[in-house]
Amino acid sequence: MELVKGFLAYLSVEKGLSRNTTESYGRDLIFFDVFLRSKGKELNNFERSDITDYLDSLREKDRSITSICRFISSLKGFSKYLLIEEIVESDPTENLQSPKKWERLPKALSIEETMEVLSISNTPEGKVRKGGHQALDFRNSAMVELLYSSGLRVSELINLKMEDINFEAGFIRVLGKGSKERIVPVNQRAIERIKTYIREFRKLLVKRRHSDYLFVTGRGMPMTRQRFWQTIRGYGKKIGLNISPHTLRHSFATHLLEGGADLRSLQKMLGHSDISTTQIYTKVTMDRIKKVYLEHHPRA
Repeated sequence: MELVKGFLAYLSVEKGLSRNTTESYGRDLIFFDVFLRSKGKELNNFERSDITDYLDSLREKDRSITSICRFISSLKGFSKYLLIEEIVESDPTENLQSPKKWERLPKALSIEETMEVLSISNTPEGKVRKGGHQALDFRNSAMVELLYSSGLRVSELINLKMEDINFEAGFIRVLGKGSKERIVPVNQRAIERIKTYIREFRKLLVKRRHSDYLFVTGRGMPMTRQRFWQTIRGYGKKIGLNISPHTLRHSFATHLLEGGADLRSLQKMLGHSDISTTQIYTKVTMDRIKKVYLEHHPRA
């Protein structure tokens, strides 16, 4: 697997991709390597027909469109790396098309549903909890408020540092995909909640330890993506919704467009490198408008 290790190092050092992205690409290639070995081939001598066979096997396993698209991206990047290193003479992924990525449109909550999620996150578990437990409740509430306020990716949220937030100017500095930095506005409600969290609760979690991270666990460490996913899903279950951190990001984008925001501004806030990704939300918004029309027009 030296080829894969070299490719991942190339992605991290030369391309500046995040650890999560490189790990995902690595897993894709390891699974593809297992498939190739079953056919008596290796990662340095596969052909277009091998890719097609593997894609068929993924479809048979009911893998999602998103997973298949990521695999194709992984393989395209890997093939370019093999060309650069002169390990192969031709690119078997040339002109390989990804399936339509958004067959299922991103799930966005209504404003009313979003307010329910924010409200339930502000309610402590059971009786009023004290000390560290109350600090964890308030931390989670501040994270959910910020997530919807600024449309962050979950990886961006958990990796925020204390120095990344500017209370006076009302913005945060975010390190997004490909180590690209962007500035995102934060609303006053989220700012006040974060201020209270820092002033009254964060010190209960950090104790005497030092941490640069804004949102920390009871051990003073940054929160994991998996733990925050569980937290959001727990809030959703309480009000009968199946949601994830990405749902709040989608809702942020959809609600801004419905409120009249322009695509270019939204692209910058979301950290999309390609505006075509941002344009997905115009379709979401139009579908929502059609639904309202069909439900309320007397002759629809």
